[in-house]
Amino acid sequence: MSVKTKVLAILEEHKGTSISGSEIADEIGMTRGAVWKAIKQLQSEGYPIVAATNRGYCLSSESDLISEESIKPLLKSKYFGNKIEAFKTIDSTNTFAKKLAQQGASHGHVVISEQQTSGKGRLERNFYSPTNSGIYMTIILRPKLSMDKASLITSCAAAAVALAIENVTGIDTKIKWVNDIFVNGKKLCGILTEAGMDFESGTLEYAVVGIGINVSTESFPDELKNVATSLAIESKSTFSRSRLIAEILNVFEEYYDTIETKEFLSEYISRSNIIGKEITVIGAVESYTATAVRIDDTARLIVKTSDGIEKILNSGEISIRAKQY
Repeated sequence: MSVKTKVLAILEEHKGTSISGSEIADEIGMTRGAVWKAIKQLQSEGYPIVAATNRGYCLSSESDLISEESIKPLLKSKYFGNKIEAFKTIDSTNTFAKKLAQQGASHGHVVISEQQTSGKGRLERNFYSPTNSGIYMTIILRPKLSMDKASLITSCAAAAVALAIENVTGIDTKIKWVNDIFVNGKKLCGILTEAGMDFESGTLEYAVVGIGINVSTESFPDELKNVATSLAIESKSTFSRSRLIAEILNVFEEYYDTIETKEFLSEYISRSNIIGKEITVIGAVESYTATAVRIDDTARLIVKTSDGIEKILNSGEISIRAKQY
């Protein structure tokens, strides 16, 4: 662990209060000069650290930069967040996490960035990821699941994220099958699961679950401004991103541990915002209008067409558009 990282961990622990340079130096076993140099590095990276004569250094309680040091003290999980890699900018947390997974990264390893230049959404869409205003993270999983149960990972993550957001912010969240979190009819969060298969065993070798949440975003591009929202827009309040990340990891691990018994499904189904509503099913070959009837015990969506035929929709095969929410 670098001197800078050690200093940041201490400042996060004393966030909002001052601690002297000598106290920090003693705790990490370095000189005051090394501490001062680390403080300067952190300040250059944007951390709001105030140095006051005879009082020491203080990391502002308003600081919301994401780091391993700001998240780990809030974790209750055993595996999720066991290692956290935080970046200022990255092309895609999913892309980076897949490379790590292929290289043997452990279950629960998390990749987070303040910005994505090529954020990934479903069906090759981009995910809008402006700097310092959202949560863009990917969790690496080592599932012991067959391919036919892989879709449960996305629905499990969606249920966990929806509940975690509500726990931290008090905002009522809904889930648009299969992977989007909605608030007041607009998209707040997208989830993208990608996986690698072990062809010999027919099971998943790894899965990476990407989660993108609009936190303090106040404006969106023209193509998104009528369909997207953020926590700041919905609540007129600010929230600690580190706290929300930790809550997502805590809840997701709890749900993930029951993925085989599907205990999370009741939460997932209860938050659906399309059951009983008319939707447009958009497939690669055809599109048609149907009514969303129910979600089954493998998180598939059952719809009924206008001629009364029931169809089973699997995630990844189609996209849906609700006519009203």
